[in-house]
Amino acid sequence: MTSGSHVEPDFFSMKNRFYNSFDLERVSEEKAQETYRTEFQVDRDRILHTPSFRSLQSKTQVFWSGEYDFYRTRLTHSLEVAQIGRSICNFLNTRSPLLSEDYYIDSDLVEAACLSHDLGHPPFGHAGERTLNVLMREHGGFEGNAQTLRLLTERIFSASKSGMNPTRAFVDSVLKYKTLWSELNTDEKPPKNHFIYDEQSKYLDWVMGDRDFPAEYIPGKARDKFSSIECQIMDWADDTAYSLNDLADSVRAGFLTVERVERWAEEHDCGMEKGTPVGDLLRSIRGNRVELMAGNRIGRYIQSVRIEEDNNFMSGVSNRYKYKLIVDKGVQLETQEFKKLAYDLVFKSPELNQLEYKGDHLLSKLWDILGDESSPYHLMPEDVAKELKSTDDKVARKRLLCDYFASHTDGSATRLYKRLIVPDFGSIGDLAG
Repeated sequence: MTSGSHVEPDFFSMKNRFYNSFDLERVSEEKAQETYRTEFQVDRDRILHTPSFRSLQSKTQVFWSGEYDFYRTRLTHSLEVAQIGRSICNFLNTRSPLLSEDYYIDSDLVEAACLSHDLGHPPFGHAGERTLNVLMREHGGFEGNAQTLRLLTERIFSASKSGMNPTRAFVDSVLKYKTLWSELNTDEKPPKNHFIYDEQSKYLDWVMGDRDFPAEYIPGKARDKFSSIECQIMDWADDTAYSLNDLADSVRAGFLTVERVERWAEEHDCGMEKGTPVGDLLRSIRGNRVELMAGNRIGRYIQSVRIEEDNNFMSGVSNRYKYKLIVDKGVQLETQEFKKLAYDLVFKSPELNQLEYKGDHLLSKLWDILGDESSPYHLMPEDVAKELKSTDDKVARKRLLCDYFASHTDGSATRLYKRLIVPDFGSIGDLAG
């Protein structure tokens, strides 16, 4: 392959040897009914048309959704991650000597992974995720990535228990964590995050083709380091997006000012000269060019990657496990510095902590009302109440209730709280959420 001369391949005129029947198998057998889309395009398109994806427009990324129109939400963040993910694919497909015109990483599959990577996140950002995990501590916990897997495989539509029936390659592309909740739930201390639900072990087995992990991947946490090339690309695209684009929102919101950033840099002995991460950020704030700075660095981060061959217990089964994504060390250190800056000056700020407290209080109070075993089901939407009544299993009922809470947006959760708590709010014609 000649570097720079590659045109993105046409699946229908040239078979992509990178993927095989193992990769294309779906959770449930499905009769093909069309010839104008690839299997991975079907995966991507199903995500785009789900209510879960649309609801991301009103879920918190960093700042509460709806507060100002220019702040990123989970939806706009997911779209940005998808664009970065596709660009990484195009870069690798055109530059790597390990790939060719009929042997390439499918950008539609990576786009599907990027679009859906935050699908399971609840209202109020990571604060909402922490709250639901605490509320579910006796019933298997809550984790945004695990909830994404649940939506893809089981609960995209209330009428369908098989979710969107994704391909194996697609499920694996979002399976960032492969550790079970019970594997981390030791010494009476429930895990904070980075797990999948115990009942999802069947999907982990299916993704691996029922092959056992070798000893070096036990205990389970070690399995998190084992992921497909598409999952690795999605993860780096996500890192790129939130380490840079969230900075731009934080500048606009007034959290990152020249004075605050300079003070932080001095305290952490970070360089502020031109060409350094903090130095370039400071110059962009002074010149009101932070979006341009972020955009330029996104391009550099995309081009900082390469792939290397890997030999493992799955590399002979699928080419998706045959390669590791290598990211330039200097670029990785930059993202860590930007994330540390944002964490200290934005996420630890009293203003955001106050909003997180509000979100925690709101979800906890709703759980007290609706999660009580004696709770009247008529307070909930009819389809939710019907499913809750359909099972006598307490754990299964709590999981269904958690599904309902996680499906809320910031706005719908707030409105439901007000309808149930605030005497002068709401009318008979309002949507109850």
